Amino acid sequence: MKARKTISLLLSVIIILSSFSLCSFAAGKYRYVVLGDSIAYGSGLVNATETCYGRLVADTCGFDYANHAVPGDTTGQLIGVLDKINVRSDLARADIISISIGGNDFLDELSDLMFDAIVRKDYTDFDRIGFGVYTNVSKVIELIRELNGDAVILLQTLYNPQFGYLKEAYQHGADYVNEAIYRCAEENKGVEVVDVAAAVNGDESNFADDTVHPSAKGNELIAKAVLSKLRELGFTKKTELTVSVPSVDVILGPAVSQVLEYYAFFLHALAKALGAISTVMK
Repeated sequence: MKARKTISLLLSVIIILSSFSLCSFAAGKYRYVVLGDSIAYGSGLVNATETCYGRLVADTCGFDYANHAVPGDTTGQLIGVLDKINVRSDLARADIISISIGGNDFLDELSDLMFDAIVRKDYTDFDRIGFGVYTNVSKVIELIRELNGDAVILLQTLYNPQFGYLKEAYQHGADYVNEAIYRCAEENKGVEVVDVAAAVNGDESNFADDTVHPSAKGNELIAKAVLSKLRELGFTKKTELTVSVPSVDVILGPAVSQVLEYYAFFLHALAKALGAISTVMK
């Protein structure tokens, strides 16, 4: 009788320990939080919530996932997002935090910057914006660390989606933003850079009709770049993406890109005219 009781007690202990182990495993699922702008939101896609790169990474790796990206946000506005209670709660429990930010700091002054770069060959304001990105992203990292000292923070580089007259000047903007991103990563422990620019630059099919946001293909390439970094850091062994829902690109037609091209063409023509006048005056 005592033997039976002993066996029953041992079985009960084994069942309890097994249940605890299973619960611990479930609770140990990595938590992945995405912050940033329209790139992180997936604005080049009709079904962004289901198919943006953050969702692709989460589905592939089986992560718990939250996306708090806000289309149009600058680095300064991202600081404000971190005041929200639900964002703070998710960040406090996160294991991995992806951040795509900095493009709108540049785009918000695109017209003036393009004039300065193409016509005047003056990059003073580019430097000012780059310093602003560095200052604000440093503050974002500081605020995250106040909530969570252990999560890995992935900062993404800014790509160049332009292929016409704006390409060279646009690249100057991306370079200043990316210099700030790398500097922030170097100065802060647990911060890594995902080189999104290297993953998508140079192929027009990686970008949406608006010539700003990643297309479905572009989102997959960004997801693969993030996945590669996570594999390097030991968060996953996955090598291929899990794509459960087909992405649908936003189709805007040529109007937006044509306006930008016409403006860039005008600036280049103006630069040539001023250059010719300057030569004659000499």
